[in-house]
Amino acid sequence: YFCRHGERWELQLKGSGKTPYSRNGDGRAVLRSSVREFLCSEAMHYLGIPTSRAASLVVSDDDVWRDQFYNGNIKKERGAIVLRLAKSWFRIGSLEILAHSGELDLQRRLLDFIIQEHFPSVALNDSNRYLDFFSTVVSETANLIALWMSVGFAHGVCNTDNFSLLSITIDYGPFGFMDSYDPNFVPNTSDDEGRYKIGNQANVGLFNLSKLLQALKPLLDPRQKQLASQILEGYGECYYMRFTELFKTKLGLLGENEDDNYLIAFLLKVSLLC
Repeated sequence: YFCRHGERWELQLKGSGKTPYSRNGDGRAVLRSSVREFLCSEAMHYLGIPTSRAASLVVSDDDVWRDQFYNGNIKKERGAIVLRLAKSWFRIGSLEILAHSGELDLQRRLLDFIIQEHFPSVALNDSNRYLDFFSTVVSETANLIALWMSVGFAHGVCNTDNFSLLSITIDYGPFGFMDSYDPNFVPNTSDDEGRYKIGNQANVGLFNLSKLLQALKPLLDPRQKQLASQILEGYGECYYMRFTELFKTKLGLLGENEDDNYLIAFLLKVSLLC
């Protein structure tokens, strides 16, 4: 942990080598991707988008072998290590894996710790705390993805392991910014099916939140499960309202007008045709 101005940040090294989570990978990172993560995470912060931050970047003398374009052409590249910071690195996958393995006591302890440390609006002694926690994550995830869309940012691997429970942008692997509006923009060269195209980011967010709800269900009573499903159903409206609000601000539109949404859609379509 790193404390500054009363805040606590978790430090994490990306590219330092194998960890228990490296699976079959080597746990290393190349210089080009490390520079991109450093620059993008700082850019996102100053764009006002919740994100992890980069504290330092160190070039390594070790060689790293990578197939940059996934075409079988493996090349030797310079390695690097990024020291990155976030209030927490817990992800939806952190709860999924415990629920899947039936470790409900550990899952409950972890959830209570996350709530106590990072969700001050949720009362830890409230029997509905997991429901309140889920409601907060749903609304904040909708807000985060709307913010991504407002700057043309697309996360290239939006699986549950790359979705923060604190609704911040983490794990800058494949990512990209659109030069011009294109809902089919895909920032990941290995994403042949376009699962994570920018026009599908909100839907992927909903999918990940449904996986979070699945993980939480063993800890909820029947009434809470029903309410949680209703909260999840409201994700689309929450996202759309925030998306509209952000684009109205960009256009300098004041007040409420029934033609605002039409104007936003029209201008995006014009941008697509240009």
